[in-house]
Amino acid sequence: MLLEVKGFSKQFGGLAAISNVDFSVKKGEIRGLIGPNGSGKSTLFNLISGVYTPDKGRISLDGEDISGLEPHEIARRGIARTFQLLRLFGQMTVLENLLVGHHAHIRYSAPAAIFGLPNVWAEETRVKDEMMDLLSFIGLADYAGMPAGELSGGQRRLLTIGRAIAMRPKILLLDEPAAGLSPVNVDNLLRLIVSLKERYGLTLVVIEHILKVVMDTCETVTVLEHGEKIAEGPPAKIKDDPRVVEAYLGKEMSDAEVQAFLKAS
Repeated sequence: MLLEVKGFSKQFGGLAAISNVDFSVKKGEIRGLIGPNGSGKSTLFNLISGVYTPDKGRISLDGEDISGLEPHEIARRGIARTFQLLRLFGQMTVLENLLVGHHAHIRYSAPAAIFGLPNVWAEETRVKDEMMDLLSFIGLADYAGMPAGELSGGQRRLLTIGRAIAMRPKILLLDEPAAGLSPVNVDNLLRLIVSLKERYGLTLVVIEHILKVVMDTCETVTVLEHGEKIAEGPPAKIKDDPRVVEAYLGKEMSDAEVQAFLKAS
């Protein structure tokens, strides 16, 4: 397994946000993580990426125990993520935002930059070309010199994904990437998620309330409710799991109504 979480638990003020969750992801997999509001999805992402420290449990990446590491240390080892709330540098250009994500992979030292050694120019040219290629892939090459704050909402979401890819992660955590997107842009996002795996060899974990995104792209879906894992399996199995249906819709809806909802999602 590329990512393994064992027995994660986290409480806030006595309230259990995550309770003894095991979670593992294979290399090259696209994994969906779903559940009702407040089920613990983003908390699990925060624990994996080091934003929160678990009360119990351990995590390993590619066989290395990374439990207790700071977020920047976890990022250096290959876990990148996006957030529900976009965290771009609005006054910086689109290209500069990508360069921020890529800074850990620059191949020259601070003294080399200060003295303007020849390898600095060559490395900066290489990095710019690589970042422009990434911008072209996500459809933002024409906006490279524009301040990020002037992009549309959908374009800003693409840029946050691009900046995470610029970190060259082993695994990318996408937290509600389709939030606020139009139906057309949701379809574009579906294609992008699949393309990320194919082009960059990425492993992805996707939190999403728009079930179409998860059901159409993910090979395996994990379902949380009240901080506990209640189901896991392929999308077709998850759609028909009575525990999942009850978690999302309650017991008061008929089976026909439930199936109509799931098919439309």
